[in-house]
Amino acid sequence: MRWSKKSGNDSPAFHRKKVTVVGAGNVGATAAFMVAQKELANIVLIDVMDGVPQGKGLDMYEASPVIGFDATVMGTQDYADTAGSDLVIITAGVARKPGMSRDDLLSVNVNIVAGVTEQIVRYSPDCVILVVTNPLDAMVYTALKVSGFPRERVIGMAGVLDSARMRAFIASELDVSIEDVSAFVLGGHGDTMVPLPRYSTVAGIPITELLSPERVAAICQRTADGGAEIVRLLKTGSAYYAPGASVVEMAEAILKDKKRILTCAAYLEGEYGVDGYYLGVPCKLGGRGIESVIELDLTADEQQQLEQSLAAVRQLVRDVDALEHF
Repeated sequence: MRWSKKSGNDSPAFHRKKVTVVGAGNVGATAAFMVAQKELANIVLIDVMDGVPQGKGLDMYEASPVIGFDATVMGTQDYADTAGSDLVIITAGVARKPGMSRDDLLSVNVNIVAGVTEQIVRYSPDCVILVVTNPLDAMVYTALKVSGFPRERVIGMAGVLDSARMRAFIASELDVSIEDVSAFVLGGHGDTMVPLPRYSTVAGIPITELLSPERVAAICQRTADGGAEIVRLLKTGSAYYAPGASVVEMAEAILKDKKRILTCAAYLEGEYGVDGYYLGVPCKLGGRGIESVIELDLTADEQQQLEQSLAAVRQLVRDVDALEHF
């Protein structure tokens, strides 16, 4: 029996999406594997560590016959292999250790993200960039300035993760299905994030009608401390399953042009009274990135909290500008 090499994939009309994940650490590898499992795209996993992306990429691909996904996973250290990517996910950087804030990572990670972005622009000038590296609001700002891309195509992943943590805590508190819980968390990705209980619901019912103010406040505080709680427990690392899943939810919305309403770190140009900074806000996410920013009517207290969060982001941006002189 002879088998022709020609397949449907050789048709000029066929185009399988291509995703590059920069950084083969826990978050990057988790995200890459989830993208493969969902068959969203072929994946290129790139890292500076010799053999690590190649080994992890091969390991993932060898899992495909067992799980049953048709997507290739390639590990490399050569950015030429990433050429023509539709989406690039940046997870590269130093992870938080116990006692470190996200902001402590700034001086190290800003140089990493700037260098990565230069390579991305060189090989994939039409891609969407999705930044995960912390401190998130400063890193996505760095990627925007270095890339020169329009704001729609440089997005930060934070709000999906923060909202997911809040959803988990609400479901646990009320002993209900996670499928019926929604939550909104705005602002910067850090201690000053702004959970919105009024917009957080169980089957459409605001949690403010289901829980006491004290329990709502406790959930909001635990949400803000969510990353630090896991760092304390792990002792030698930081979260990666929930961040990986969160970035893949955003990636799927982009790659499938789903028009999902998700909280993204978006560069604001007048929305919410903010101009020239990244903040987590609800956005419509589609094939070319952020299609629109949705402005919620905030109470005076919520607006004040958002302004406090913005103040923290402003300081980070000043620190970035001092380091990189864009």
